[in-house]
Amino acid sequence: MTSTLAPTLTVHRVTPEDAARMRALRLEMLADSPLAFLETLAQAAARPHADYRRRIVQASAGGQLAQFVADPGGGPGGPGRGGRLIGHAGGTVLPEESAATVVFAVYITPAHRGRGVLASLMDAVAEWSLSLSRRELMLEVVVGNDRAVRAYERLGFEDTGVRVPHPVLPGLQELQMRRRA
Repeated sequence: MTSTLAPTLTVHRVTPEDAARMRALRLEMLADSPLAFLETLAQAAARPHADYRRRIVQASAGGQLAQFVADPGGGPGGPGRGGRLIGHAGGTVLPEESAATVVFAVYITPAHRGRGVLASLMDAVAEWSLSLSRRELMLEVVVGNDRAVRAYERLGFEDTGVRVPHPVLPGLQELQMRRRA
């Protein structure tokens, strides 16, 4: 599952070799959008590199968890390998949502927003989901994050009307969105 966005920009499933670059992107994600994720920048920065690598190894294969990255280096073994990753989207399956892939940790580096990276990441998650016979994507967005809601709506997601408490920050709610994979 690799899609090409530009001559050297690809979206691919993470590989163990992406661990250090994924850690750097994770820290950027948390610094840029602290309400959107389930851990703080301080927690993520304190986590040992071995923990990042273990998570990336788990997400690099199988049907329970996958992470996809937008890679300006051309992807695994690509010519510019080693540059900073510019986007991420993960997918997982939960016992109570076994027919759907739950999309998580979606992020695009600010300088690359609005350039089709989000659509390519979502396509990669959808392709992975369909390969496992899960025909629906579901995600949750903090209520009030209208920019993200509009971006997801452009990709075919619809607000289900379901609101759930933010899993970490009391007082905040998230809205649920779904679309066909």
